[in-house]
Amino acid sequence: MPRLQFLGRDITASIVVFLVAMPLCMGIAIASGVLAEKGLITGIIGGIIVGALAGSPLQVSGPAAGLAVIVYELVRDQGLSALGPILVLAGAVQVAAGVFRLGGWFKAISPAVVHGMLAGIGVLIVVGQFHVLFDHRPLPSGLQNLAAAPSRLLGLSSDLRATEFAFAIALATIAAMLGWEKLRPASMKLLPGALVGVVAGTILSLILGVEVARVQVPDSIVGAITPPTGNAFMRLLDPSVIAAGVAIAFIASAETLLSAAAVDKMHAGVRTDYNKELRAQGVGNLLCGFAGALPMTGVIVRSSANVQAGAVTRLSAILHGVWILGFVAALPFVLTAIPMAALGAILVVTGFRLVSVKHATHLFRDYGVLPVAIWAATLVMVVATDLLTGVLVGIGLTMLELVPHLRRLRLKVFEASEGDAHAITLDGTATFVTLPKLSETLDRVPAGTHVRIDASRLDAVDHTSAEMLRDWFQRRRASGTRVEITGARGRIATLAAGSH
Repeated sequence: MPRLQFLGRDITASIVVFLVAMPLCMGIAIASGVLAEKGLITGIIGGIIVGALAGSPLQVSGPAAGLAVIVYELVRDQGLSALGPILVLAGAVQVAAGVFRLGGWFKAISPAVVHGMLAGIGVLIVVGQFHVLFDHRPLPSGLQNLAAAPSRLLGLSSDLRATEFAFAIALATIAAMLGWEKLRPASMKLLPGALVGVVAGTILSLILGVEVARVQVPDSIVGAITPPTGNAFMRLLDPSVIAAGVAIAFIASAETLLSAAAVDKMHAGVRTDYNKELRAQGVGNLLCGFAGALPMTGVIVRSSANVQAGAVTRLSAILHGVWILGFVAALPFVLTAIPMAALGAILVVTGFRLVSVKHATHLFRDYGVLPVAIWAATLVMVVATDLLTGVLVGIGLTMLELVPHLRRLRLKVFEASEGDAHAITLDGTATFVTLPKLSETLDRVPAGTHVRIDASRLDAVDHTSAEMLRDWFQRRRASGTRVEITGARGRIATLAAGSH
């Protein structure tokens, strides 16, 4: 395909991603307890800078719903002035992790923990943004938001007040978004439902002519950049601030690499360089810290829109940041017409979709009770305590999968060439502890090469390694590459058969 044709596809895809990103950047900023422009600045940096440096060319970076909860709590407890130094520290940790090639270890985090974390975040976003639908601010904790939700709904009256108008606008936004996604014609499938919902809510609010809370943005995006002061960096001497920086680095990296792995499944192009991606995300978060913006991750909604819209190179992600910058610089008055309730409605739908019960049923069907218990415990602890505690509890429970294999935790991997085939022999137990080594070996296999795997000496496979192997089998076979497995039994035999 000529290079010029690549350019046309990338420009088209970048416009689609821009339309998806605009309402999400603002909505996630509001959910994080900061002004909308903070999310837009992160979207611009994530597109132009991180897009140029990324190890996953088709992944799109920007403010993530997954970090909205932890940022809200940080701003509430530490103050907005602490956010900049925290992000500078988080970015430095990510750059160091990429330099020291620790990207593979993030793939070892159990899918049950990651999806449990995302489900918990989804619950917190829904119960928090539920109050924004009524033009009220969220309460300090997830449990308080959950407890107050019924009274907020029952407090509606037949008198047409601002609260009732805001709630009507929110319902109209959700209805327009979901209705468009269900009924849109094939010729307009790339027009995102979130944008349609926000436009519908905004038009309704203007027709009604009511006073509802609306988005606030500065006349100049440059004026929204607020670098941390020297005194603010003194906060890095506070152990709680250091812990927050490390937590954001860990959670942002895990979410980014999960998203990158999902993007790799969607296309047959260049695979993700996890360490390069970590370094790029670190640079992005360093810049966001110095700009006084929100943290960023690789985000699956914008990334999947990018792939589905036909993007071929990283130019699409870069251009989407350029379009955000141009729109905010030239047309800020358009953004100030958007009701806060409409953005809250978009985030409620986004949060609801993060609670993937389908993934829990998949874990139970394929791997039994323990992974589902890990998923549920992570979800509950994220909602009841905080994000980091929930993730650490989930990782702690994952250790239980090692108990049956304590006598033989090692995995030996042997590689050799057998004619036109790449032969791999596995000897021992495949667990999340050995996953980086196994994953690195499999990823080294040249594209298009016939692969022969001897699993006769493979004693057991935990669900984290099984998910990685399933994805690898499917990806190789989807590209038309032959994969032979001999000696497979138990879970590995089921995986091999299911990936045909």
